[in-house]
Amino acid sequence: MYWRQKGFTLIELLVVISIIGVLSTIAMTSLNGARTKARDVKRISEIEQIQKALELYYADNGQYPVSGGATSPNGGWSNSNDASWDSLQTKLAPYMTALPKDPVNTSTGWAGWSNTYTYTYYSLSYGCEYQWYMLVYRLESRGVISPGIKACNGTVFNYSGTITVGDCKGC
Repeated sequence: MYWRQKGFTLIELLVVISIIGVLSTIAMTSLNGARTKARDVKRISEIEQIQKALELYYADNGQYPVSGGATSPNGGWSNSNDASWDSLQTKLAPYMTALPKDPVNTSTGWAGWSNTYTYTYYSLSYGCEYQWYMLVYRLESRGVISPGIKACNGTVFNYSGTITVGDCKGC
């Protein structure tokens, strides 16, 4: 009598599992790339919103809000990953309901440090008090070239690997 067994052989199962593993790896790689691009688009949009709020603040006050209180790189800055951002939020509250933070928002450091994702704001002197500002942030996509920002005294700020934007009314 001929006995026919139903089911798959071990080899067939291993081949199917291997194919599923390869396809899953390809899908996850593509998904991670899409997530990175989405976070970068969000960063650019949020920085533009902050810049609009800063311009409205300037129009009402004749100067940009004073930065300060950050732990990195020094106390003259405001970072989205520490309490100094709350102070800037208070100043910009009439123009923005909530001051955004970087989607990753690394817990320590500032945007000028490699692999640190945070929004960093600076506005003090450099030739004209509070008549200029800069925002520094980092994109996860590589190869983006930052225009940098020139302060009132002609100093150009452009931190390697970051995007540095701003405005100078006294330049």
